Amino acid sequence: MGPFQIILFVVWALSAVALVALVLMHSGKGTGVSDMIASSLYNSSTATGVMERNLDRLTVIVAVVFAVCVLLCMFFFPQGGVYGVDYL
Repeated sequence: MGPFQIILFVVWALSAVALVALVLMHSGKGTGVSDMIASSLYNSSTATGVMERNLDRLTVIVAVVFAVCVLLCMFFFPQGGVYGVDYL
């Protein structure tokens, strides 16, 4: 496994963790349990709207990075031979 593949795996793992964290940071949009918990943490001020938009943008960017890493892994490891084992 070359240095490009190692860098690819590191970026893939970091983007996966960041994507999970960013999705969990979004506020709930419904009237369920998440809205009850988050209502005490968030105001309905304009600053929260700006922060939410920036969080949306960052989530989309990280999701695109994650998807590109997945596609690159598909091209570099077509048969799942991550550890250098060739399958028929």
